[in-house]
Amino acid sequence: METTSKNNNLHKAKIGKKDEFYTQLTDIEKELKHYRRHFKDKVIYCNCDDPRVSNFFHYFAYNFEFLGLKKLIATCYKNTNPDLFSQHLEEKAVSIEYNGEMIENVPNYAKTHIKNLQSDGDFRKPECIELLKQADIVVTNPPFSLFREYVTQLIQYDKKFLIVGHQNAITYKEIFKLIKEDKLWLGFGFTGGASHFINTQYEDYATAGNHKEGMIRVSGVHWFTNLDIKKRHEELMLFKQYTPEEFPTYQNYDAINVDKTSEIPSDYKGLIGVPITFLDKYNPEQFEILALGIIGSIDFTSNRKMEILDKNGKPSGKFTYNAKGTLYKLYNPKKDEKPAFKDAETGQLYTSIYARIIVKNKTL
Repeated sequence: METTSKNNNLHKAKIGKKDEFYTQLTDIEKELKHYRRHFKDKVIYCNCDDPRVSNFFHYFAYNFEFLGLKKLIATCYKNTNPDLFSQHLEEKAVSIEYNGEMIENVPNYAKTHIKNLQSDGDFRKPECIELLKQADIVVTNPPFSLFREYVTQLIQYDKKFLIVGHQNAITYKEIFKLIKEDKLWLGFGFTGGASHFINTQYEDYATAGNHKEGMIRVSGVHWFTNLDIKKRHEELMLFKQYTPEEFPTYQNYDAINVDKTSEIPSDYKGLIGVPITFLDKYNPEQFEILALGIIGSIDFTSNRKMEILDKNGKPSGKFTYNAKGTLYKLYNPKKDEKPAFKDAETGQLYTSIYARIIVKNKTL
């Protein structure tokens, strides 16, 4: 994973809403091969996709017959590339419907039904919602900055979906609620939890070995879906045994801390705080998700006045109660790099824990 500082470009995208990150065809092929049985006789809607540049549209158009699709629909915001369908688009937002006609194994785009939209093509506009109602499955890379709103709409209209998002979306209250209720889960994912996307708006902070001209590397991306997949029912093999020394209890919540999913103890019956990457291995038959270990999700059991320490573990002169509502444990100089908080009364040092999912092993 890249550091937060190297992901400033992603944060800028969220703030400026200039987050048109076009997905590579290879990434689409790697993920969608696991869902083939879901697509047969279905209407697929790509509602954040300009067919001139969207690899989602091209994937479904070229594989229309192979997947047994019923119809392919795409809507785009506006035309910035007039090379394809230029006689129709002329800087307008459009909807495009394709029914699978091919010429020498190439999609016959001359037979597509192209319609100028009255709106700007935003997925929230009424005419785009009318197209959404026709769809069986939505597959696309929606704007990261609108991810909450986008998923809420899909749930509202009871749609199946497979979409790209940032893993930090797991910590959004609206998204986590769906995960907890088994209405949304993670797909197979990107190799290494990162990928390159076509985007020329931001400087690429990737190292030389990962740099690709005209593209930007974004870490922490994942596939989100409500289509059932085999991976979701695979049991996570557990090898560790619980010891209080290796798995300390949080100071402000009755659960043990686990830093890596692979280290979850096989014999612990109580509550366990696991990293959000646990969801990549989550099997709802094996584990129960109880809460998200951040403020507003769980009831913290202490209210200490804590001094906030700087990035070097030094006093800052700033104070907070309950460590900003995050989970924390006693600082262990042998394991933890730097403390994050100091008890204002006792001087005891504590380590703050990044967002944890509170789970329980259902099989014990």
